Amino acid sequence: MDTHGRTKEEIFNILKERIVTLQYEPGKILNEIELSEEFEVSRTPIRTVFQQLEAVKLVSIVPRYGVQVATLDFLNIKKLFEVTKVLDPLATKLAVTRLTDDDRKKLREIVLTLETYDTTNNYQEAILLDEKFHKIVTKSCGNPWLIDILTDLHCQTERLWHYCDLYFSDMEIFTRTFRKIIEAFDKKDEQMAEQYAKEHIEDFVEKIKSALL
Repeated sequence: MDTHGRTKEEIFNILKERIVTLQYEPGKILNEIELSEEFEVSRTPIRTVFQQLEAVKLVSIVPRYGVQVATLDFLNIKKLFEVTKVLDPLATKLAVTRLTDDDRKKLREIVLTLETYDTTNNYQEAILLDEKFHKIVTKSCGNPWLIDILTDLHCQTERLWHYCDLYFSDMEIFTRTFRKIIEAFDKKDEQMAEQYAKEHIEDFVEKIKSALL
């Protein structure tokens, strides 16, 4: 870190958030000099952060052209969901016997809050709560490899939520399967939890098809 500048970790998290929340739109070119000035660091840590962002497929580093925020295309998204449809339900299944009472309480509070939201006024907040729900479940799966993989994949799915906001008309896309997943957790039913975690993704995929096709 430079004497008065941000750490590489801080810069990475800030740029990741800007990309995921579409403050940086798909295809935008990121300027190394401007960012080094903004964060009061040399260009070297900015280059390192660009490499980290490329590793999680949020940017593309194009020689002699620059660093471009990753675009969104249906073929890539389809491949993403081929993975999440397997790994998210697996993490949910593993979490059934590992979630604490406090974790389950937090999950119920998330759903209760989502049920008070509407897509016109609270869509962005709903996305954040959706991600919070997934983080609690993923953290509780007890498999560090799975946690790392899903953390990176969820950056991509959260970005899609932001991108497709016009195509969601009610909170049922969030709450219907979340209620069922919580019920499975309360019953300690692994198969039920896995099934509804898969349905949650399938509901989202159908909406994404409407948005991007």
